[in-house]
Amino acid sequence: MPRPSAIARLACGPALLLLAVSCGQRPQQRADEFLETYDNLVQKMYAITAEAYWKSATDVTELHVGERIGAEKTMAAFSGNPWVIETVRGLLDQQDQLDDITQRQLRSVLLSASEYPGTIPGVVASRVAAEAEQSAILDSFEFCLDRARDGRCREIVTPNQIDEVLVSSRTEPERRKVWNVAKQTGPALKQGIAQLRDLRNQVAQEMGYDSFFALQVADYDMSVDEMMAMMERFNADLKPLYEQLHTWTKHELAARYQQEVPDLIPAHWIGNRWAQAWPGLSRGIDLDSLVEDKDAEWVVTQAEAFYTSMGMPPLPSSFYEKSDLYPLSPGAERKKNTHASAWHMDLGSDVRSLMSVENNWRWFETSHHELGHIYYYMAYSGANVPLTLRGGANRAFHEAVGDLIGIAARQPAYLKEIGLLEEDAELDEIAWLLDEALDQAVVFIPFSAGTMSFFEHDLYEENLSIDQFNQRWWEHAGRFQGIAPPDPRGEEYCDACTKTHITDDPAQYYDYAMAFVIKYQLHTYIAKNILNQDPRNCNYYGNEEVGRFLWDLLSLGATRDWRDVLREKTGSEVSTTAMLEYFEPLVAYLETENAGREIGW
Repeated sequence: MPRPSAIARLACGPALLLLAVSCGQRPQQRADEFLETYDNLVQKMYAITAEAYWKSATDVTELHVGERIGAEKTMAAFSGNPWVIETVRGLLDQQDQLDDITQRQLRSVLLSASEYPGTIPGVVASRVAAEAEQSAILDSFEFCLDRARDGRCREIVTPNQIDEVLVSSRTEPERRKVWNVAKQTGPALKQGIAQLRDLRNQVAQEMGYDSFFALQVADYDMSVDEMMAMMERFNADLKPLYEQLHTWTKHELAARYQQEVPDLIPAHWIGNRWAQAWPGLSRGIDLDSLVEDKDAEWVVTQAEAFYTSMGMPPLPSSFYEKSDLYPLSPGAERKKNTHASAWHMDLGSDVRSLMSVENNWRWFETSHHELGHIYYYMAYSGANVPLTLRGGANRAFHEAVGDLIGIAARQPAYLKEIGLLEEDAELDEIAWLLDEALDQAVVFIPFSAGTMSFFEHDLYEENLSIDQFNQRWWEHAGRFQGIAPPDPRGEEYCDACTKTHITDDPAQYYDYAMAFVIKYQLHTYIAKNILNQDPRNCNYYGNEEVGRFLWDLLSLGATRDWRDVLREKTGSEVSTTAMLEYFEPLVAYLETENAGREIGW
């Protein structure tokens, strides 16, 4: 049997003989045949790989981790096959003879191949194995609150319990202890991240990208410099409002914990492990109380009802049969990933979610958000969207849709509609808006567009030395967020590594920053142009015109340039204008509250 390289040479030009691309045909016809065969094969292999991933995330065992590695290696060998790369490059060399949708599909195939180039199979295999092993450490990690003298753990705490303490505790020493517990995963993951960074950069550089970060940015058809300039712009636009929030917050928390007002806010004072959200600060707002008499199942089904009320289809029965939605019982032998996620298992009708839903406000919003991803999958899985383009207009759009529904889920009008607020309830608009700015919106931008994006940029683009990981992380947290660790943190730690995305969604956190900006653009358009209501108190629930607007957007998948889609749907480019307008009433309040104080840090 001839070697693969010999088979390739027998084909006309770079044609992929394995996939039956015929010689002597027009480029469009060759591309159509290639894509048809590619799609048929990749959908089957994708489903097998996704199922292996699912098992490894919902039941972390050596067997399931091994199955994930095997499945991903097989998928990688196909998607990154040198024949695939050569064929696609050859077809794109004649792109002036291809229609737009074909060009988009081919570029998507090439980006997928760039993750696993078959020209360096050893490196690809090492990356696949290292990522699976790193995820297994993360997913099965047990946080220890108290250890015996011999090192045995006497009390294990879950991520949900850590979050509850950080949100509710008024005791500074307790907060400090639990915050440090939340960082225990870092040392266990640090060496693995350094190894993964090297492997990821090697696969990207093999395909002509400067770094793995540059490869991920390429999904936006942007350069690294363009992306980082956008992140800087987001931070600069929001900085005046953020500095007012930062100043107000540190005075509030200093009084709460009976401490001197600091320059940088100690991280353990904040009710979130990474200070990406600052819950529980706005006076008179107790959102948990709205859902405390509901059960976790109601939280999920109400999130579904939000979408169906707008005329969208119900979730398939398989969603509830196959998803993993609720926390494990105490003492359960099975271990699972506790980070909420949505899964498109077969690029078709098999959609699932992995969550640990409880009856609190965080999970109420999270359930609405994750189902946003699920409905996005459902909308673009029709015959009008080719398999390779079944994704968001860009990755940020996927997050933006989930976050958009997060905004809608906290609108007073919606909460009254579904009975969580009394119809005659009078709300303090400023307190309500302040809570949203602190818990869901404004304070997230410096973390996402600042700390996370710039750390991962440095990790991959600068090949950041492992002995600078923690120092660089806290430099960025200080610069962008005005946050400092409670005590000095040396390089025996890796506080960046405690963030799930560093392992499982690497070099993509700018997705979330862009999503937060886009969601306010979409929300403002919906409120003003469809509902004719105040963007700060509007109600999507039951409005089929809003449902049609969203479904039309979602059903495009990645068939159009995302910039064109955004302009058509909102009338503007990516801009923080809508977000700043939404929170404009806060400015006068904060300026009054902060009168006489030194603003910022």
